[in-house]
Amino acid sequence: MNPEPPDRTGRRIRVRGLVQGVGFRPHVWRLAQDRGLSGSVRNDGGGVEIDAWGGEALLDAFLAELCEKAPPLARIDSVSWSGLAGPAPDAAFEIAESAGGAVSTGVVPDAAVCPACLADVSDPDNRRFGYAFTNCTHCGPRLSIVRAIPYDRANTSMDAFPMCDDCRSEYEDPADRRFHAQPNACPECGPRLWLEDRTGPVACKAPLEEAARRIKAGQIVAVKGIGGFHLACDARNEKAVAELRLRKRRRVKPLALMAADLAGIRAYCRVSPEEQTALSSPAAPIVLLRMDGKHLAPSLVPGQDQLGFMLPYTPLHHQLLKETGGPLVFTSGNLSDEPQATANDDARTRLTGIADLWLMHDRDIVNRLDDSVVRVNTTGPQVLRRARGFAPAPIVLPEAFAEAAPVLAMGGELKSAFCLLKDGQAILSQHLGDLEEAATHAEYRKTLALYRQLYRHEPKVIAVDQHPDYLSSQWGEALAREIGARVVSVQHHHAHLAACLAGNHLAPGEERTLGLVLDGLGLGADGTIWGGEILLGDYRGFDRKGHFLPVALPGGTRAIREPWRNLAAHLMTAFGPAYLEQVPDGPLAAALRAKPLPVLDKMISSGLNAPLSSSAGRLFDAVAAALGVCFEIQDYEGHAGMALECLARPFIASETGYPVALSDSENAVISWEPLWHNLLSDVAAGVETGRIAARFHLGLIRGLTDMVAAIGASCGVGRVALSGGVMQNQILHEGLTRNLEKVGLEVLTHGLVPANDGGLALGQAVIAASSSGPTG
Repeated sequence: MNPEPPDRTGRRIRVRGLVQGVGFRPHVWRLAQDRGLSGSVRNDGGGVEIDAWGGEALLDAFLAELCEKAPPLARIDSVSWSGLAGPAPDAAFEIAESAGGAVSTGVVPDAAVCPACLADVSDPDNRRFGYAFTNCTHCGPRLSIVRAIPYDRANTSMDAFPMCDDCRSEYEDPADRRFHAQPNACPECGPRLWLEDRTGPVACKAPLEEAARRIKAGQIVAVKGIGGFHLACDARNEKAVAELRLRKRRRVKPLALMAADLAGIRAYCRVSPEEQTALSSPAAPIVLLRMDGKHLAPSLVPGQDQLGFMLPYTPLHHQLLKETGGPLVFTSGNLSDEPQATANDDARTRLTGIADLWLMHDRDIVNRLDDSVVRVNTTGPQVLRRARGFAPAPIVLPEAFAEAAPVLAMGGELKSAFCLLKDGQAILSQHLGDLEEAATHAEYRKTLALYRQLYRHEPKVIAVDQHPDYLSSQWGEALAREIGARVVSVQHHHAHLAACLAGNHLAPGEERTLGLVLDGLGLGADGTIWGGEILLGDYRGFDRKGHFLPVALPGGTRAIREPWRNLAAHLMTAFGPAYLEQVPDGPLAAALRAKPLPVLDKMISSGLNAPLSSSAGRLFDAVAAALGVCFEIQDYEGHAGMALECLARPFIASETGYPVALSDSENAVISWEPLWHNLLSDVAAGVETGRIAARFHLGLIRGLTDMVAAIGASCGVGRVALSGGVMQNQILHEGLTRNLEKVGLEVLTHGLVPANDGGLALGQAVIAASSSGPTG
């Protein structure tokens, strides 16, 4: 301890950020003890408040160490201080009671098991040896177990497990890393594991080891984790993987994988330093990686060249992977299109017929959390699905939003997530799924009620998508009537643009930017269907400066599932009613002639159930169908586009792009007749499909670069934001970024908020806030 200096002065220090529920107060206490400071630390509504007395040099060093040595789950957004008058307290530095009802929740994202806890589990002399639920202040469940505020044990699913004397002693000791760790437990007092089959409990002394033995024997085990059940099987066993697909009704959609360690992933994939950082982070997401080296079961990711790997993020997972010895399929515990099972009884019911066994525990999962998905691009990590490990960490907004009226943004229909905006922060919920699924819609409403309670959020404004048929919009309008809030209707692609602007921390008044927004479908401001857009806008509004040529969607929503419909519509738009004459004889012409084209052509020409759309996603579907990829049907959203990207990747560096047509009008239009002419010529010449796919991607990149550069020059704007679900195509994303920067434009991309509809609510929230209160 440092000797007491003669010139003790006081400072009141304010720390803002993710500093509650992460061990920040004991961190402050330990630093103060080491420096010989007196005073106190407490939580309050603004974060953490510290009153500290000591010498000026000691206080300066103390301030520096607050950030430099912060706990692993803390995120410090700002530190400020002011002088304190009066004498220094005589008592030693203490952790004071929180400041009444103004204290914020302290709920942070669930975090992967830390090295110290993993060491406890691996130590035969430790009382937590082999204990699957070991955690501390630096790791373990958070959002997944919380029911209400304040965030303490009584308001979590751990209230069913009273702490033993040893755990209580740790919990109450500021010097212990388990100080106020609400899920703290041990084998004497905490949750327990057991194994079941379809007839009931399986008699065995070591449930986890028995589950591992069954997996190695080719069986499928439902494993209860932090945020839901997973279905696990041996990723090297093709028979087991094929059987899982059959039972789960997941024909070709890629399956997620878990490996014991980085070496286990590197046996099958290339892993860059940035990808290693993402894999090893407390969020422990699924990271999409390029295949390399040995092969796993062929049906894991049919038609793809990337694997989605994650590392174990609980002691249970670590022990299961250690016992099985190799990578496991670790996919969500559900039938395809259903939400992941979380409750034991629900898993017994819904996973019967899929799982052979259930590895169960008795800690309730209060809030479902799917695994987050990340990919590392040349621009950095890009979150594709934001859930476990990321939600509900707040997104700090520019200062101008600090005084905005509280906003609730409802998000979209697919990849649904909502957003609370208050006090200069945006709280984006975890990924919740497709609201057309009744169970997902019910969970969406339940989760929204919980967030409003956790964050004491009483919205004055509710933001909804302009599409009147979205269930999120309908529920938002009903809630607004119930609570007397004002409704702001936000155009879909404007919300995508605004989400990218907010994610890059652009302040109101400084954010006028071109937005290149490429996605599937969204209701346009003119009542038609948009999806390939160049907007010039900010938080307050936008102008449509360019778009893809509108093409019919014959059959409406059926055209989304059946790519051949988009192919016929694109060919008819490019070549007219005699478009089949442009298709070379061969498999493609035969496949098209086998379809009811006269009926389809009449639908298109009459506009009967064939609305026009500028969708970028449907263009990818049409090109894929022309190459015989997903011609009849695509099994999941983005299936055709992902397959097309995979085909193209080996040839991108050696090919040149197809030409496209750009109009000279004020509202620029990009159209595809020259692209289709060249593509069909290549099909006739027998050019391999991968080269054709590459030429399509490169032509689209070049055409969009020229179009955006011309619009930027005419508008005097030197910045462009890339957004929308199609921007998750890595070739397109990286190619556009590179080419747009070469022509002198600043390029903004998505990072922590998905470019797809999972980030829509953030954009809705900042747009609504900009139309309300002081920022409006």
